[in-house]
Parts: sequence; C-alpha cells; structure tokens
Amino acid sequence: MASQDWFEKDFYATLGVPQDADAAAIKKAYRKLARDLHPDHNVGNAKAEDRFKEIGEAYAVLSDPEQRREYDAIRAMSHGGARFTAGGPGGGAGFEDIFSAFGGPGGPGGGGQRVRFDTSGGGQPNIEDLLGQMFGGAGGAAGGFGARQGYGGFGSTAGPRPGADVQASTRIGFRDAVEGSTVTLSSPDLGRVNARIPPGVKDGQRIRLRGKGRQGDPGAAAGDLILTVTVDKHPVFGRDGDNLTLDLPVTFAEAALGATVAVPTLDGGSVKVKVAPGTPSGRVLRLKGRGVSRGDHKGDLLAKVQVVVPQRLTDEARAAIETMAAAEDGHDPRAELFQRARA
Repeated sequence: MASQDWFEKDFYATLGVPQDADAAAIKKAYRKLARDLHPDHNVGNAKAEDRFKEIGEAYAVLSDPEQRREYDAIRAMSHGGARFTAGGPGGGAGFEDIFSAFGGPGGPGGGGQRVRFDTSGGGQPNIEDLLGQMFGGAGGAAGGFGARQGYGGFGSTAGPRPGADVQASTRIGFRDAVEGSTVTLSSPDLGRVNARIPPGVKDGQRIRLRGKGRQGDPGAAAGDLILTVTVDKHPVFGRDGDNLTLDLPVTFAEAALGATVAVPTLDGGSVKVKVAPGTPSGRVLRLKGRGVSRGDHKGDLLAKVQVVVPQRLTDEARAAIETMAAAEDGHDPRAELFQRARA
C-alpha cells in the first residue's frame, strides 16, 4: 500500500543494496540482516528490534514487483522527478510537473485527465489523496499502475493482498526431533506463535507452517512461517536417514563365545539382541522398527559392535589369555592384509 512516508524512507539504504539491485540480491541482503537482528538473538535490544521492523517493511515493498514500481515512482517525484510549487493567493498548491509527468494538461502527453485538489484549508493536499486521484484510487478509472479502489489506492494489486511469509529459527532436542514436539516462538510482529514440529525432522530442515505468517488484507490468506530447525546432538544416539545409530560395547568373551545383550532405546527402555559367536568389532546389528517413524515408514536401530579390551587382568584371566595365545601360535591375522596390499 502506497504511503505518504514513502517520500521520506529509503528502503534501498535500509537493506544496503543499490537501487538497481535484482530480486535475488534484495532477498540475500534481507536474510542476512534478519538473522543478525532477529529478536531471538537480541533480547531486550530496542534498537535492534526497531531495525528488524524497518528491514521487514523495506523487504515487503522491494520484494513485490508492483509495490517496488510504485515506490520507485514516488521516490522519483521526491528527488526531482516532479516539483511541488506554491500556488496563487490563498496558499493553494501547484502540481504542474506531476501532471506533465503522467500526461496531464500542459505536459508532453497533452489532453490528459484533469486532477483537482481541495486546498480550501490553506494547506497542502494529502499525498495519498493526490496519488489516489492521479492513479484511480479515489473513484474514477484505474490508473497505469493497476490501482483498485478499496484495496490500498495507488498501485495496489487487484483484490485483497495476502500476508507476507516470515522467516524464523528454533533449536530442539534430539528426541523431540525424532518424536515431534510443539515449540512457542515470539516476535514483535507476530506475538506468540505455537509451531508444531513433525516427527522425524532433520537438523537444518526448513518447515513451512501455513497461515502462521503476517496477516493479509481483510478477506485474504495470512502468509506462512518458514521455520529452520537446529537439532541438538545426543550423547548416545546418532542418525542416518530414518535409522538411529549407536556404538554397542561388548566384552571379548561375549564377542568370542556369543551372548544375548541389552541395547538401550531412545524412549528410555531397552531391547535384547543376540551377538553371534565370533562377532568382530565393527559389525552392525540391525534392530527392526526401532528407528525414526515418519508416516507409515519406520526406520531401524543400528548397533555397531565395539569389542572392549580389558585394561586390567586378574592372574586367572591373564593365564587364560596366555593359554589361548599359545593355542593360536603360528596364526598371523595380518597375513591376508599384506597379501591384498601387495596385489
């Protein structure tokens, strides 16, 4: 919506981009500033909060081709594109250059629509009234910028304008990411927003929450909230797609002779798994259906065997290992390794 204060605000300077910047450069500049100035990172900083609102307003205008065209036209008027000259007795205002710029009487176009302003109060006409009459927002035909009465006057798009999307970020725990959770966000623009995080979200994933962004014109849909999720690491579990992973320590005897051992699960419980005799360190044991659930699909829990070498041996244990070593005398477990290395 065109506004009188557009004459005073330099949205290009607010975002730090040149006036001929393309849409990609404008978006990149806005995203960088939004990350730095976001209220979640500047709690209690009123100056940062004001700047955050300023860049939001600037981006809302410059990212919309229609609004940007209107803004550029208005700014051109305020920087020499049109001169506002004093009128005759009574303080009336003259706007001859504006008429000529848009094909009005006396301009190059000649014979254009005559626009009249009531200045009986002795002051300047309101700029929104001026622009509304000039471009069709004050009754009469729509002007060259596609204005439509009832939805913003000068240069507005036809019909109610939907709300803008909003970028935000949040950090959640590993278990919340796997099982799903609800987080509460807050910002000066939107207030408090409850956002549902679906099960199985990944670190760095962006979630689009429909209708959680800025409100649109009456009768129009609200914008979306685009939420970037950062997931904390877990001290035991990792993730590989929809599979959960962990390292499973087993003793030398369990690996050599075989055993049934308990494996922890993410919900705080445990499940039994069989370790076959002669299981080497590094073998992965798969526990079906114990991973990440997303819709009808459920991943697995992958337990990687880590054979624990004892740090202290009793006399009996040392004697037993020495007996085993004597029984294996002459066997070189690295012979095949060297053979492959020479191939």
